[in-house]
Amino acid sequence: MNLPPRVTARAFARLAEIAEMTGEKKALRVAVEGGGCSGFQYDIKLDEAAADDLVIEGDGQAVLVDQISLPFLANAVIDFSEELIGARFVIENPNVASACGCGTSFSI
Repeated sequence: MNLPPRVTARAFARLAEIAEMTGEKKALRVAVEGGGCSGFQYDIKLDEAAADDLVIEGDGQAVLVDQISLPFLANAVIDFSEELIGARFVIENPNVASACGCGTSFSI
């Protein structure tokens, strides 16, 4: 059964921190677009909601997924990771068949 993506408390907490630092509250848009060396790549940015977006809310924050990207992100988990190499939003996506060595593109 395909479920919409799930967003972790860590990801919502980081969005709240960003809103506090910038002074403006924007949602995190997670999209899948064609490109990269494996065929698809994620586009993650702060954005405003569109009429047909799936809006996932938590902790006073929102994550947006457009209708075209939704099937590619079914059952995925959107998280925030802080490691020695840097901090970033990450997507654990069970639909990915393979990913490239650079870690930014994937195939389904």
